[in-house]
Amino acid sequence: MDANVFLPALTAALAGLFFVALIDQWRTRRRAYQAIWALGILFFGLAVACEAVAAAAGWSEPVYRVWYLTGAVWTAGWLGLGNAFLLGRTRFGFAFALCLFFAGLFTFLTARRNPEIYSDASTTAMLYFLVAGVLALAVAVETYFQNWRWPWMALLAVGGATILSVVLMLMATLPPPGYALDPATGVPTAAILPPELRLLTPFMNITGAFALILGALFSAYVFMPKKRVLEYSLDPQQPGDQFLFNLFIAPVAIVVNFAASLPGALKALFTGRINSRVPATLLIAAGAFVPTVTDSLNRFGSTEWFQVGKLLSVLFLLAGFLVSTETFSEIRVPFTHIVLRGRRAEPREANGS
Repeated sequence: MDANVFLPALTAALAGLFFVALIDQWRTRRRAYQAIWALGILFFGLAVACEAVAAAAGWSEPVYRVWYLTGAVWTAGWLGLGNAFLLGRTRFGFAFALCLFFAGLFTFLTARRNPEIYSDASTTAMLYFLVAGVLALAVAVETYFQNWRWPWMALLAVGGATILSVVLMLMATLPPPGYALDPATGVPTAAILPPELRLLTPFMNITGAFALILGALFSAYVFMPKKRVLEYSLDPQQPGDQFLFNLFIAPVAIVVNFAASLPGALKALFTGRINSRVPATLLIAAGAFVPTVTDSLNRFGSTEWFQVGKLLSVLFLLAGFLVSTETFSEIRVPFTHIVLRGRRAEPREANGS
């Protein structure tokens, strides 16, 4: 079988199994992040399935439309949103607010830097930036006052962009043949889509990818045995100027403390005393990072790793979720009582501070 068909078909099949397992866990545990991650994995699987169908039978307008919405727009945003709900009772809200703000800013700058493409969408780009800024401020304020409703504001951003993308796609009239391919790589592009729809891609991808990667690293940092080299506090009861100073130095302090804590975390990992979230979230971060590298290579004409990157991504993500007791407290055949691995308890020393 042609590798261009086999690899995306295999990736789509694994994503489908992953989706079913997540839905089964959500059915019994009713955690919002499980349902949201399941949606993200479903969108990922549909996008890769479109690539498998196109490799086998050729591109068509319906396949192209589904591919763009599920893969280019929705997948990263919904996977990142799952991290927001997982970490909804933590200070990760500040990081998610930054993700939203920079996504809006980058979307605006994309339109400014490419006037030949987005000349008719400059107002739309500014509107996206303003909405992102308002929602980012709301998430940051809610996080500051420890009102743990900020993930629902994140849902408003991602869900709103998803609904808008559907509306814009339904309104779009595509010139024949109804799809656009890069002449050098043969990979579909957004060249014939409305600029308002194309601008939702950086908005959702930057928000989602950064939230997925930063959320994974943040979760690993929270649950790993820590060595605090630099002290900081995000306690809202401290004076305002002191809080702003701590907020400013927190990213530096977290990076330094994370690096200093790695030897202890590795020791805890090899002795079985580490919280499952640490290796799980690092695997998830790798799963989010790999496609960014292979997609970048593809844009420069190196296509041989394009589908391999997506396969590795779903394997890393699946491994990360399976390792975590937070997502899969036990592993069983979905929708049955056949348990493949029983419930696990976290080591007492797992979340050292």
